Amino acid sequence: MKLERWGWYSVGVSALLAALHGLIALASGSLAVTAELVHNLVDLMGAATVLTGLKLAVRRTKAFPYGLYKAENLAAAAIAGLIFLTAYEIASNALFAPSAPVRSDPWMLALLIATAAIPLAFSHFELRAGRAANSPVLVADAREYRVHVLTTGLALAALASERFALPLDRVAALLIVLAVVKTGWDLLADAMRVLLDASLPSETLLRIRAVIGAEPAVAEVKWVTGRNAGRFRFVEAGVALRIAELDKAAKLVHRIEAEVRKAVPHVERVLAHIEAPASPHVRYAAPLADPAGAVSAHFGEAPYFALVAVGREDGAWAESRVVANPHATVQRAKGIRVAEWLVRQKVDVVLTREDLRGKGPVYVLRDAGVELRLTDKHSLAEALAAARDS
Repeated sequence: MKLERWGWYSVGVSALLAALHGLIALASGSLAVTAELVHNLVDLMGAATVLTGLKLAVRRTKAFPYGLYKAENLAAAAIAGLIFLTAYEIASNALFAPSAPVRSDPWMLALLIATAAIPLAFSHFELRAGRAANSPVLVADAREYRVHVLTTGLALAALASERFALPLDRVAALLIVLAVVKTGWDLLADAMRVLLDASLPSETLLRIRAVIGAEPAVAEVKWVTGRNAGRFRFVEAGVALRIAELDKAAKLVHRIEAEVRKAVPHVERVLAHIEAPASPHVRYAAPLADPAGAVSAHFGEAPYFALVAVGREDGAWAESRVVANPHATVQRAKGIRVAEWLVRQKVDVVLTREDLRGKGPVYVLRDAGVELRLTDKHSLAEALAAARDS
């Protein structure tokens, strides 16, 4: 309803400007001011299109169950078409209309200054509201009002030149054509990108990928796509999960949707496709007593951890590194903190000699889909070999 209110404001401003320019054009006989009158009338029709687009954008019907979001972009494209019509009318008058005397009085100049200030102020607030709501039709309308400020300034210069016997009426009218055509093309290009389902910007997709990948139970983000529809965004992603339980997977998907909406504004829908992991490796973690590979009898207090990627098919070590336990010296809940740290390392299996049943780390690892295995081996190589054979 708030955006719809801006549509009504636009209708009112356009009607006011059309009335004022009509009065000046009738009294002065200026071609440039008459062109601005035509411009205003097109703006008035465009404002009505804005209002229609805002009303239709949030409606859903049986025939359109996904909503009429793109109605706003259709409205923006319609405004561009009206702008091109304005440019044609102005150019025709400037090139082919017969010469006529132009009258220039001080009150006309003062009124033209006022008609430039009104759309300038209105466009500032409308553009801010359109960007805040990510509404293409409001942004399009605000930009058109800013072009109107320029073209009114040209009409003012043309009318003022008559007082100095420097008739610039037709020149100003042709300059108005150039400004109007440029704005119309920009608006049409933006609208067509959305109507043809152009992708979201790459930086937005990268942000979404990072948000999804930060979820501990997500093993891999395979692909992310997205598109605009009106002021809304629709996102799809293919993700591989470590958890197999349907209820946990469903909760994770809802959490992913909430995190994406929090990180990226104006996201209407997030659709996560659950896919099988494609990684050729299993990532193991094991607590070590020393960097040489002796498996520690402790979990949270182990000074080191080995992180090893083992081939699913051949069992070869594709990657191996030993890192210091970042939580070995904390006083409280070190086991839980270590488990959370391992989850962030995207490990698949944790091997430990310490029996952690009923303790906090078990629940942290289980919720993230990380498998916890008890081993009686004292060396890392033996523990990994036994894990693969089990």
